[in-house]
Amino acid sequence: MSIVCRSQAEIDKLRRANQLVADVLSELRTMVAPGVTTQDIDRVAEARVREAGAKPAFKGYHGYPATVCTSINEQVVHGIPSSRPLVTGDIVSIDMGAVLDGYYGDCAVTVPVGQITAETAELLRVTEESLFRGIDAVKPGARVSDIGAAVQQHVEANGFSVVREFVGHGIGTSLHEEPQIPNYGTAGRGSRLAEGMVLAIEPMVNAGKAAVKVLSDGWTAVTKDGSLSAHFEHTVAVTETGCRVLTLRDQVVAEAV
Repeated sequence: MSIVCRSQAEIDKLRRANQLVADVLSELRTMVAPGVTTQDIDRVAEARVREAGAKPAFKGYHGYPATVCTSINEQVVHGIPSSRPLVTGDIVSIDMGAVLDGYYGDCAVTVPVGQITAETAELLRVTEESLFRGIDAVKPGARVSDIGAAVQQHVEANGFSVVREFVGHGIGTSLHEEPQIPNYGTAGRGSRLAEGMVLAIEPMVNAGKAAVKVLSDGWTAVTKDGSLSAHFEHTVAVTETGCRVLTLRDQVVAEAV
């Protein structure tokens, strides 16, 4: 499959879809508290998406049963919402997609539940920072691998590990499009970035070793060593001089240096 460069009209539609996801995620993160279940979060997510005239992007995708992925503590990605109550000290990543007028939005955030340890807070801080290091690498003429190289350098400099099995991706009229965007690697490799490309960049970072495994439900990925994992994601459009972060609420342009 080839890489698609979108027109300005298409990017405007993608921004609307991604702003919807950002708005719903903003509400969902305020729900995160001890005693709340991830099923509670999922129900609100689906209601808000449908109220906006959109559809959940994940529900039914290859059989996935919910609107959001909710991954708690050692769960890395694709955790299925359940009746398990959140407790103080947990962290939960909420990954959500929506399709509005045929265009997809995708974003993820990891949220603390009540008070967390300083070490856990550092994991969240570094993971989110690494996402923005990757975003800073996005500009016309750069290479896809420049993104992952920037992410990996920041993560490993802070003593954490980058997950290899799951990667970012292009996004547009399908949830997953070319190119794949690993969160690791050597800079200067892969396809060149060009104006109009739209990318979902999503570092997944473990407090311990990088290795993961998928549980018997066929979806939930966890760290093999039981260490905590964090996940942050933004969707960006490559512009003439840098990139536009489509999932930042009330933001229009983020220019790469």
